[in-house]
Amino acid sequence: MKRAYLLGAGLSLIGSGSVLAGGIERSGQFLGPLFEEGNYLELSYGHVSPSASGSDQTPFGPGAKTGGILGTYNSVGLAYKQQFNDQWSAALIVDQPFGADLLYPLGGSAMLGGTSVDVSSVNVTGVVRYEIPDSPFGIHAGIRASRTDGSVSVGGAAFGPVSGYSMSVDHDTAFGWLAGVSWEKPEIGARVSLTYNSPINHDFRAIERGPLIDPDGPGPAPALPLLDGSSPLRVTTPESWNLAFQTGLTSKTLLFGSIRWVDWSSFRIDPERLWQVTGNGLVDLEDSTTYTLGIGHAFNEKWSGAVSVSYEKAGDDKVSPLSPTNGSKSVTLAAIYTQERVKVTTAVTYAALGDAKPSLGTPATAVADLEGSYAWGVGVKVGYSF
Repeated sequence: MKRAYLLGAGLSLIGSGSVLAGGIERSGQFLGPLFEEGNYLELSYGHVSPSASGSDQTPFGPGAKTGGILGTYNSVGLAYKQQFNDQWSAALIVDQPFGADLLYPLGGSAMLGGTSVDVSSVNVTGVVRYEIPDSPFGIHAGIRASRTDGSVSVGGAAFGPVSGYSMSVDHDTAFGWLAGVSWEKPEIGARVSLTYNSPINHDFRAIERGPLIDPDGPGPAPALPLLDGSSPLRVTTPESWNLAFQTGLTSKTLLFGSIRWVDWSSFRIDPERLWQVTGNGLVDLEDSTTYTLGIGHAFNEKWSGAVSVSYEKAGDDKVSPLSPTNGSKSVTLAAIYTQERVKVTTAVTYAALGDAKPSLGTPATAVADLEGSYAWGVGVKVGYSF
């Protein structure tokens, strides 16, 4: 069942990615290139165009329209895998797993207008794999370097006296690790791999700016710049587990899928000055689990196709205004062209994003209502085996 095994090599583009998954996730941190046969080089590109909009929620009912709040983004990736001998191999993978581009336009939402977030990251992962002799099992482990920066602004009536607050952090590079196990049976195109990704602690210097705050309300004390300052800020990108699997159903047909769990509840952004004034941070997220299942078929020696579906269960519909999605359902179609050592994979994804209510306060109170959100994604990957 060799053909099904090789078909699986072209499916990592569609079986392991994310289109606006939980938190600020943009890719799934899967290790597809590590399991390619022989030496392998890969370049990939993706473009995602999301749409989310709704209306303000006030004590008097629906209010102003929010306008479109999610920005399009591009992602690029690079991977190189070296096979040293029958037991040892290694891979270097560059990707952009986390990010956010959001703006509630001024002139739209009265409750959240002017609120924005811009986060970007680049990860470089080095991983080594050892295949145990006379055994279907292998182990892998590695180091991940993450370079991240970002900025947040809050605006609108929902934020009360802190409307106009902003916080930014410069680039920080921090390190984490990963480890996992795998099982393979190449003659039927079967493989299962499980990988743990550790949390990564970024230690930033946060620059905060905001409006003057009157500490005693209308009392005699003057308004003070309590939100202005610079202080240390630790932000932890969360730990996660990735389970990926595939198996040949026939010599030309492959079943594949994945399960990814992410500990988003540990992801906090709590700048010092904002916390002192309000007793709250900027985000409060729920853990996410994303399931993917797909099937691929080789039509001839050059052309293959695949379809996959993904599902992420919706949680509490009261979400952070800075991460205004709540679960998703998506479908991906892919075409794979093989010419000798070159494999080109193209894919298109449509994702229906769950309805959500951006909320603030304790207990959380909805300040907007988003319905009918969705995203389109396209991607292309070129792999070369040698």
